[in-house]
Amino acid sequence: MFSTKSQNSNMLLALATLIGIIALVAVAGFFVLHKGEETIQGEAEADEYRVSSKVPGRILAYRVREGQRVSAGDTLALLEAPDIEAKLAQARAAEQAAQAQNQKALKGARAEQIQAAYELWQKAKAGSLIAQKSYQRIKHLADAGVLTAQKLDEATAQRDAAIATEKAASAQYQLVRKGAEQEDKEAAAALVARAKGAVAEVESYLSETYLIAAADGEVAEILPRIGELVGTGAPIMNILLADGQWVSFNVREDLLKGMTIGTEVTGYVPALDCEVTLRINYLKDLGSYAVWKATKTTGGFDLKTFEVRALPTGKIDDLRPGMSVILKK
Repeated sequence: MFSTKSQNSNMLLALATLIGIIALVAVAGFFVLHKGEETIQGEAEADEYRVSSKVPGRILAYRVREGQRVSAGDTLALLEAPDIEAKLAQARAAEQAAQAQNQKALKGARAEQIQAAYELWQKAKAGSLIAQKSYQRIKHLADAGVLTAQKLDEATAQRDAAIATEKAASAQYQLVRKGAEQEDKEAAAALVARAKGAVAEVESYLSETYLIAAADGEVAEILPRIGELVGTGAPIMNILLADGQWVSFNVREDLLKGMTIGTEVTGYVPALDCEVTLRINYLKDLGSYAVWKATKTTGGFDLKTFEVRALPTGKIDDLRPGMSVILKK
C-alpha cells in the first residue's frame, strides 16, 4: 500500500516537473523568438550648390571660410584674370574708334572742305556766265556773216562745257555740305553698337572674377587654395542651402506599409536627442543591385529595397548632414 502511494507521488512529481519544464521552455521561446520592433536607420542630408567661375583665373583671395553662413549676394572669392582685363582694354579702344567714325559720318566734311567746294562752284559759275556771253556775241557776228560757222561751233562747245563744269561743281558742293549718305551713317552707328556689345561682353566676363553667393546657406567645402589656377567651370566651393534639409532611408519593401508619399512619420535623432516629424516626398526602388532579402530558401520572392526621402515639417536647428535618424516600425 505504501509502495503504491509512493509510486503515485513520484509520478505526480515527475509530471509536474515535466509541465514546469515545458512552461519554462515556452516562456523562454516566447521572449527569444518574439519579433521585436524593426528599426529603420536613415541619414540627414542637405541640398547644396557648387560655386564655379565662367572664366579661368588665379585665386586671389577668399572672403569666407568653411562653416561660415552666407547670404545671397555676398562676395565669396576673388579671381585674378589679367587676360580678361587686357581684352577689356582692347574692346574699349575699338569702341572709341567706332565712336570717332560715327561722329565723322554725322558731322560730315570740315568747314574748310565745304568752303573750298563752294569757291570752286562759284568759279565754275563765273566761267559759265562768261562762256554764255561770248557765245551770244559770236552768234550775232556769225548771223551777220562776219565770223565763220567754225567760230560759232567752238563758242557753242565752250559754253556747253562751262555749263557742265558749273553743274559738277554745284553737285560736289552739295555733297560735301550734306556729309555722308544715310546708309553710311547707319553703318557707322551699327559699328558703334557692335563695339559696345563687345565691351559689355568682356565686362560680364570680368564680373565673373567676383564669385557671388546665389542663395543663403553655409560654406561646406573650399577646394582650391589661394594662388592656385582654376579653369572655366572648375568647382571652387560647395554651399549647403539653408532650407535644403531632408532625410534619406533605405527601406525593405515588407516594411513599406503605411509609408506613402505625403505620409508623416516620426523619427528620432540620437545626436540631438529629440524626435522630429517628417513628411515623405520621394519613393523609388534602388534597383537589382540594392540590398535584398530572400523570403524562402527555394521559391517565393525576394524583398527589394526602396529609397525613401522625407522633408522636415519644420526647420530642425543644429541638424547636420550625416546625422542618423531612426524610424521604428
